[in-house]
Amino acid sequence: QVQLVESGGGLVQTGGSLRLSCELSGGSFSAYAMGWFRQGSADEREFVAAVDWNGRGESAYYGTFVTGRFTIDRDDAKNTVYLQMNSLKPEDTAVYYCAAKLGPAYSDTARYDFWGRGTQVTVSS
Repeated sequence: QVQLVESGGGLVQTGGSLRLSCELSGGSFSAYAMGWFRQGSADEREFVAAVDWNGRGESAYYGTFVTGRFTIDRDDAKNTVYLQMNSLKPEDTAVYYCAAKLGPAYSDTARYDFWGRGTQVTVSS
């Protein structure tokens, strides 16, 4: 079965940076679109970023509130997707989840089939 494991979360100051990692096992990584979502005080998970599968050129997509600060990329040789987060703000505080689905990338959580357990990101003032 496909499993996703996130790492790299932690406590940072406002304006700082973190690099999250998510490793996929149990599947052919390049065949999956990979996404990052976050859940703060709201019940629903918010779309952060996604990168398409190999067949769609591994294009990157970003949520409205993180564009220009976050960068998603993937390393197919390592079965790993990354989320580089710069200029972090207190409102970025959330549990960040990695997700995977076969084929093209989408921004809605319902389209993703596999989820990691999440990694906590806390941004202090």
